[in-house]
Amino acid sequence: MSDAPNPTEKRSLAQRLLDGDKRALARAITLVENDDPAGWELVREVYPHTGRAAIVGLTGAPGAGKSTLISALTKLRREQDRQVAVLSIDPSSPFTKGALLGDRIRLTEHFLDPGVFIRSMANRGALGGLSEAALQGALLMDAAGKQDVLLETVGVGQAEIDVIDHADTVVLVLMPGSGDSIQALKAGVMEIPDIIVVNKADHPMTDTMVREIRSVLSLAPESGWRVPIVKTEAAFGKGVDELLEQLDAHRSYIEEEGTLSERRTRNLRNEVLAICTARMRRALEERLAADERFQAMLDEVVARKLDPATAATRVLAELDAPDARA
Repeated sequence: MSDAPNPTEKRSLAQRLLDGDKRALARAITLVENDDPAGWELVREVYPHTGRAAIVGLTGAPGAGKSTLISALTKLRREQDRQVAVLSIDPSSPFTKGALLGDRIRLTEHFLDPGVFIRSMANRGALGGLSEAALQGALLMDAAGKQDVLLETVGVGQAEIDVIDHADTVVLVLMPGSGDSIQALKAGVMEIPDIIVVNKADHPMTDTMVREIRSVLSLAPESGWRVPIVKTEAAFGKGVDELLEQLDAHRSYIEEEGTLSERRTRNLRNEVLAICTARMRRALEERLAADERFQAMLDEVVARKLDPATAATRVLAELDAPDARA
């Protein structure tokens, strides 16, 4: 049974969201996350009021201190009297499909602040580290008047690079002495960030890691923006003010160069394609679940009489047939 509001409530929900009502924002994100048609209609209604927030994506391996860094950034932004929203993408529960970690424990100091909105969203198996509904959630936060939207991806290493399809500025958080960090150096992940943070910088390997990062960055093609490396100790607030300065500097740079508009065009194009892909997959799964021929074909694949690629080619050929499109 859908919990969709009636039309009067729906209009009220949109207006309350635009007025900055935190409960309305929470309900709106739930509707979108549940793929409720009322949620998508709500996004459509408030979409003209978006595009004002600065969206920052923070990515990096588990344990690098992303949540602590976000908490410290939130504190500084609130001191500037800015409205802040945090969207943390968590691993999904295999039972409920909900976020396992819930609202971040390290962000508890901000829970009662009316100028901060914190939400966890399950990635539901999205290999890129971000839920397919993540950008929609960010748009709703934007529409609700949040000036800074901080996206934190689930820490799954290389696969979380699709944060670049959601953020205006991407921050890669690394920590010294970590094998995951060294892998990031080798895996082409260095092409992603606009800013690199070496957190837990009291570690004796910090300077070594900074030299390694600079060496890797020197191999990249030259561009107008030189990726800065910021050393922080987020748990103690050290270096976070410098990170904030770099965030503001990058924002100014992409606005002046005109690349902010280009980034958002790319992001929204990719979001349209992602939603199309997700919906087409669900429709295909529903259609094939009731198709006895498909089940028989799967039995052949399991029996090693037919390879998966050939089976997929046959399925697509049948879908493309004139009678299938009728």
